[in-house]
Amino acid sequence: MVKPSKTPSFESAVSELEVIVQEMENSQLPLDQALAAYQRGFVLLRQCQDFLGKAEQSIRLLETTDTEAPSA
Repeated sequence: MVKPSKTPSFESAVSELEVIVQEMENSQLPLDQALAAYQRGFVLLRQCQDFLGKAEQSIRLLETTDTEAPSA
């Protein structure tokens, strides 16, 4: 399993999440490790959702600013 870092990038979080899902789907983990992997996956999922939410907010802000700008 990929070693967790404190604040992974979106891409790193997705990659680590993919590894966790693959390991769990293949039943390669004992129960205690599967539980730990699930918990880590949940944290990574939340981080990815936060990244995407912030990106969406930025895009909406840009779109709002663009539509409110006076035309020359």
